[in-house]
Amino acid sequence: MHLEYPTKTVFDAVTVGIDEGDRIGIVGRNGDGKSTLMRLLAGRIRPDSGRVTVRSGTTVGMLDQADTLDPDQTVGHAVVGDVPDYVWAADPKVRDVISGLVSDVDWDTPVGQLSGGQRRRVALASLLTGDWDVVFLDEPTNHLDVDGITWLAQHLNSRWSRNSGALAVVTHDRWFLDAVCTDTWEVHDRMVEPFEGGYAAYVLQRVERDRQAAVVEQKRQNLMRKELAWLRRGAPARTSKPKFRIDAANTLIEDVPPPRDSVSLSRMAVSRLGKDVVDIEDVSVAFPAADGSGTTRVLQDVTWLIAPGERTGILGVNGAGKSTLLGLVTGEVEPSSGRVKRGKTVKIATLTQQLDELADVADERVSDVVARKKTSYLTDGKEMTPTQLLERLGFSSAQLKTPVKDLSGGQKRRLQLLLILLDEPNVLILDEPSNDLDTDMLAAMEDLLDTWPGTLLVVSHDRYLLERVTDQQYAVIDGRFRHLPGGVEEYLKLSASSASGSAAGSTGASNPLAGGGASSSGASTSGHDDAAASRPALGGAQARAAQKELGAVERKLQKVQREIEDLDATMAAADPSDFEGLGKLSAKKTELQDQVDELELRWLELGEALE
Repeated sequence: MHLEYPTKTVFDAVTVGIDEGDRIGIVGRNGDGKSTLMRLLAGRIRPDSGRVTVRSGTTVGMLDQADTLDPDQTVGHAVVGDVPDYVWAADPKVRDVISGLVSDVDWDTPVGQLSGGQRRRVALASLLTGDWDVVFLDEPTNHLDVDGITWLAQHLNSRWSRNSGALAVVTHDRWFLDAVCTDTWEVHDRMVEPFEGGYAAYVLQRVERDRQAAVVEQKRQNLMRKELAWLRRGAPARTSKPKFRIDAANTLIEDVPPPRDSVSLSRMAVSRLGKDVVDIEDVSVAFPAADGSGTTRVLQDVTWLIAPGERTGILGVNGAGKSTLLGLVTGEVEPSSGRVKRGKTVKIATLTQQLDELADVADERVSDVVARKKTSYLTDGKEMTPTQLLERLGFSSAQLKTPVKDLSGGQKRRLQLLLILLDEPNVLILDEPSNDLDTDMLAAMEDLLDTWPGTLLVVSHDRYLLERVTDQQYAVIDGRFRHLPGGVEEYLKLSASSASGSAAGSTGASNPLAGGGASSSGASTSGHDDAAASRPALGGAQARAAQKELGAVERKLQKVQREIEDLDATMAAADPSDFEGLGKLSAKKTELQDQVDELELRWLELGEALE
């Protein structure tokens, strides 16, 4: 099939197919046509040439990115339509969907009165209660918390038997892609390239594909240099050369493939950060109740001593108080009780969800916005102009002259991050940074954050991102701030056993299945909690030192494990008859393994002490 718009060809001679049992993740850069491909396959739009065929009798359901719900209908009608309660309530699949997504939403509320996140969950529930042979999901994890994303993955994995039904999903959530998909389609350069496996397998195959392409390109470049050298050789008196050699050289030059847009983010400078960052001690926060009857407590007795260079991820259901906690760090929220102290050299910057930083420059050109900050920038020891920096961020020459308001969501997100980093903060807060970013851009941002030297605080429902860029995770549960030595998996277990930890958030609304829940199950951790409570709490300086040591231990563990892998590769390539050399390598490996055992033991001790 072929599809083009007045200014762009989206697909050129693409041939793909979805079979029964397929679970396909669709990835690619923003603007390359992922959603367009899905709409073509679902029959929402028609190709300019070619055809899309669907087997007779096949039912197709699709979740759009855009909100298509009738604002005047009630939540109950949007989810189950006119089906009587006794009919849908007898269907375990429908009950599971309602419990997993909308158990906290008032069944009789008009859709138009819901928040954006609630409307998104209602739209997803409306789709999943239907009986479809093929389901297309366009960014289904938007507005879902970690519990909801986990529930959705479990639901889709059990929705059909192994070789029946079909699923295609566009999402930037890489954990979700690995949990659900068995195949991956990459949309790029007007084509669709299939890969076997989920996101992790796709990355490995793409790396190998790019490596092979690099080898081919290197051979082509060598041949081109040889041909051009031949053109320059020969006696000075020679006035002509064989035309076929000239044509061959020119063909090589003209055949240089256009490079795919690459996103390159370099380490930026940060303002000097002293030993004191932000200390939050025994803080509680309460706000006036909506009905004016008193106050509602959001956070209770929170103590968080943020250390220089700390890299912390924060988890919690929507509405748990994560934004309030970040407000304490930035100073936007005042505590009802307790104490918040900020270091004198602290310079905090926040990457918000709302793109607030771009509102005042919406009508200005991208290049002008960046040039206003500085005339030149120093990255990795090299001086760059604003234009060069933007090009390294993946902006084309034409896009540099584009008004900010006309950029795509992903491009605005890139520009927002760049403007923040150019202010040289030493404490960076990322509030749902993965919104609107494709998987390539997320990987580039993670690479940047790996080398960013300041203090990093991340709130995200993207567990892949969270585990990738932070050294430790905490959760806001029932108003309290709790350390998670076991990371996201521990949080899911705690959330499953907490009254506020249902997949869709708090319960108690007028919903036929309110109080249910379909978040991931886990054993009770009360015994573990009792053991933690029996240990004496660390003092402020001790906790800060323990947190810093914990991050150092984790980084040391990774380094030693890489050394073991390198040593294994050396041993595999060694001469089998070199017994003396192999013996030395084996002894070195044993020594490194002993270091791993000691580090893992210390990691456990520190995790228990901080809990």
